[in-house]
Amino acid sequence: MSKSAVKISLDLLSNPLCEQDQDFLNMVTALDTAMKRMDAFNQEKVNQIQKTVVEPLKKFGSVFPSLNMAVKRWEQALQDYRRLQAKVEKYEEKEKTGPVLAKLHQAREELRPVRDDFEAKNKQLLDEMPRFYNSRLDYFQPSFESLIRAQVVYYSEMRKIFGDLTQQLDQPGHPDEQRERENEAKLSELRALSIVADD
Repeated sequence: MSKSAVKISLDLLSNPLCEQDQDFLNMVTALDTAMKRMDAFNQEKVNQIQKTVVEPLKKFGSVFPSLNMAVKRWEQALQDYRRLQAKVEKYEEKEKTGPVLAKLHQAREELRPVRDDFEAKNKQLLDEMPRFYNSRLDYFQPSFESLIRAQVVYYSEMRKIFGDLTQQLDQPGHPDEQRERENEAKLSELRALSIVADD
């Protein structure tokens, strides 16, 4: 919006009426200065939001691929564990003969390190995921505080800019009611033109 306001004020400055009427030129110059100040503060606010909200969000989002990899490793360990556990259970259900007992012993030996690996990965995820989830508030709170401060500064400056502009454009001896009547009269003249369509 501030870019379009600056463009409008520049277009008004290049209007031939500014050359003919010094009061109009002064008002448009004041408007142009206010719009340029507004644009500068708007750009500052955008930069502040980029630094304090967008960049931390990107950084926080970069954590997800490593978490996804940890979850995938956990899922793979779970599949290996279930596969070997099913193999052990299959041998336990069979008749206890020499070859079956040997295969059962071998399957249990294969299962032990896989189970330990799965349990370690499971414990790690059970510890880290809640910590990661709970840390989001601590991570984003400064960003939100900074965003709110940037908006407070921006809107305080906008209030000041437009307050200054109002004082510069205010014509002494013209109460608001008189200004409203003058504006309404000018609008009525415009509506009366033949090029204006009735609504």
